[in-house]
Amino acid sequence: MLDRLNFERITPTAAIQRRLHGTRAKCLQRLIRLGMPVPDTVALSIPLVRSIAAGQQPDMKALLEHFGSWPVLSVRASTVEQDWGGPSTVLNIGMNRTNEAFFASRLGADAAKALHLKFIKSYAVDVARLDDEIFDIEDLTVAKALDAYEMETDEAFPEDIEIQLAQVLKSMARAWEGTSARLLRMSKGAPEDAGLGLVVQRMAFGMGKGESGAGVIQFVNSDTGKPQEVGRYKRQSQGRDALSSGEGDALYLTRDKRGPSLQDSQPEVFDALCELGAVARKGLREEMQIEFTVEGGTLHILDAVAAPRSARAEVRIATDLAKDGVISREDAVMRIEPRAIGELLHPQVAGSAKRDVFARGIAASPGAATGKLVFDAMAAQTSASQGEACILVRRETSPEDVRGMHAAKAILTERGGANGHAAVIARGLGLPCVTGATSIDVDTKKRTVTSEDGRVLSEGDVVTLDGSSGQVLAGSVPLVEAGIGGAFRELLGWADAVRDIGVRANADTPEDANVAEMFNAEGIGLCRTEHMFFGEDRLTVLREAVFAEDDTDRAAALSRLLPMQRADFLAMFLIMAPRPVCLRLFDPPLHEFLPSTREGILQLADALDMSAREVQARIEDLSEQNPMLGLRGVRLGITMPEIYEMQARAIFEAAIEASVGGVAVVPEIMIPLVSAKREVELVKSRIDAVAADVMSETGKTVEFRLGVMVETPRAALRAGDIATHASFLSFGTNDMTQMTYGLSRDDAGRFMSDYVNQGVFPEDPFLALDQDGVGELLALASERGRIVREKLTLSVCGEHGGDPESIAFCRSLGMDYVSCSPYRVPIARLAAAQLAIREPGGDDDRFEFPED
Repeated sequence: MLDRLNFERITPTAAIQRRLHGTRAKCLQRLIRLGMPVPDTVALSIPLVRSIAAGQQPDMKALLEHFGSWPVLSVRASTVEQDWGGPSTVLNIGMNRTNEAFFASRLGADAAKALHLKFIKSYAVDVARLDDEIFDIEDLTVAKALDAYEMETDEAFPEDIEIQLAQVLKSMARAWEGTSARLLRMSKGAPEDAGLGLVVQRMAFGMGKGESGAGVIQFVNSDTGKPQEVGRYKRQSQGRDALSSGEGDALYLTRDKRGPSLQDSQPEVFDALCELGAVARKGLREEMQIEFTVEGGTLHILDAVAAPRSARAEVRIATDLAKDGVISREDAVMRIEPRAIGELLHPQVAGSAKRDVFARGIAASPGAATGKLVFDAMAAQTSASQGEACILVRRETSPEDVRGMHAAKAILTERGGANGHAAVIARGLGLPCVTGATSIDVDTKKRTVTSEDGRVLSEGDVVTLDGSSGQVLAGSVPLVEAGIGGAFRELLGWADAVRDIGVRANADTPEDANVAEMFNAEGIGLCRTEHMFFGEDRLTVLREAVFAEDDTDRAAALSRLLPMQRADFLAMFLIMAPRPVCLRLFDPPLHEFLPSTREGILQLADALDMSAREVQARIEDLSEQNPMLGLRGVRLGITMPEIYEMQARAIFEAAIEASVGGVAVVPEIMIPLVSAKREVELVKSRIDAVAADVMSETGKTVEFRLGVMVETPRAALRAGDIATHASFLSFGTNDMTQMTYGLSRDDAGRFMSDYVNQGVFPEDPFLALDQDGVGELLALASERGRIVREKLTLSVCGEHGGDPESIAFCRSLGMDYVSCSPYRVPIARLAAAQLAIREPGGDDDRFEFPED
């Protein structure tokens, strides 16, 4: 049985385990198995390192016996996950006056002194925790460095390798246990009690006689993932010195007109590295970054880690590995973090860009854009008409701003949350958005925005908004374009082949439908038809209908909207055919379509030939104390049935026109905000009557599916009753979360971080579906609905439809599909595929190093 408090020499058959010794130890064993020239290495287990941190010293003599007579070593961290970080590597342990003299004859006096001096400084800073300024001495020598150390610590620098190594091990073990280190690794996803392994390795010197140096090489471009030899090599150096050297200090790896290269000066070494890279790629099933040392012309491989990469490169690397037969297609699908591919769909701030952060808020919609600040919808439209990119800034957005949001390149709001109005619309449009930037002060009258540090930007000033990080940057910065090319599409094609839950898009306009089709959505799961009314010509007509004093006047105004709605529906049917389109009937309170500014009221008065006072009075008559729980949704359809009748007629006439070539379009009509069975009965009877009229007028058959958007807790509880009249139930989890919690999604951002940080909620329920509360309502509704109607179609059409954890929950309930913003469709497709692949064997573990 393996002694967990022992150390283990790394050999091909040693009992090295990733969870016990860390990823670096396991990787080094695999490199050795692949026949690579790895110096002698010993792995210290995580339990052993914990005991060292607690003050128990291991058997140093037994440890050193593994290295025979070789007197100089290095120690590296070996964490369970590569990206958890860890203490800095310490090199040249064992260097002292005696060994300096020994290596002077072997490597040369200058190299031996440099190695000794380098260790003294490293030990002083990393082990003794001294300030490196103590070595700011003119013509620093080993003697002066030793004197400086003794002056600072009141004790002589340790000469014995046992003492040096023991102190290094203890220092690294205790550094890992420190508060700062713990918080840092937890921010990277490590558990609070994550352990640290260490590896002790025989030093291969990159300094001395003959060709000596150190470098790093990888075989893919970190930004694109395309095959390319990348790295640097520096003569007379150690570790990763080459990467921090100036342009004239290090060699390029391949022939380069900018300077000398390793390929030119040491072709044998370069060719050997390329061969080893190919071996590592196949044997480790990964693109690796290899750290190497050349000692007197002899190549040593010290370490290898997965090559750093962007999300774009990750996709290219995974697909290339699969196409080359190194991994399976399923493995390639599993390697990509679904949320990470969001950055491929939008431009991003370049990694090398300098960031002058003007404001911070909630990263509400990913991507980045640069443009001039504008403060209202009119200014945004004007800017767009002149071909100028703009960033729309508002205290918070309302439906009045939607036209400006369409014209803008990005959106910034002082108020609002991750699932508020601005965030939801921005995600649907694929626009970068930062909400809840509470530290700024937006002055719409002066048309300025003031930052927390007092800086003031005015309309026309240029900013860059980074919706992926929640930052607003002053000025223009370099951006990286979206990358949805061949590798991206190929990977998602593999994902579609294995997933077992449908993915549709929320799309409100033909333009949105085009985006949904581009991302291969399996249909439209939610079309918020009221969003089609925001064009200037349509909005005025809708306002006439809202202001109508009787049914006749309202019907007359709506008849002018009919051809506009019919044209939109026809376009969406043709774009998505033969895929289904689910159209939600008019939902929001009418006040959202009425002007709130003096300027808007005057414009409406002029359009309606009314006085401003009459318009203001009518707006006040229509106002409600709590409009989101007032006259909206199905309640409008019952009290003002002409609206739903017009929409139903537009849907049926568009469906008939779109039914060509013998393929009938069968629209899905969804009733919003239902709470009672009788509401469905009343609306259904009117829609059936409209269908009968259209069939009579056209002589064509009209087919459609009627369903309900389940948004209220009562609708979920009475799903069995409602299902008697509905062929599908689609859960609107945005509103259901609001109503279940009694929270406003637009205002919750002000305190949600405090709630999450203090453990009141595990996560923001507007970002990740609350499976215990809201989820229980979904489970009850699904069960009760299918008891009444066995083949009842079930789906989620709120923003949770694009969240991987929420998709897993929907899949567990047997839902037929999820629907999300068009730009989240690829994320949902990938997440759904990973769930299907992972399910047979539980948590997928294939990409950890095998423990054999």
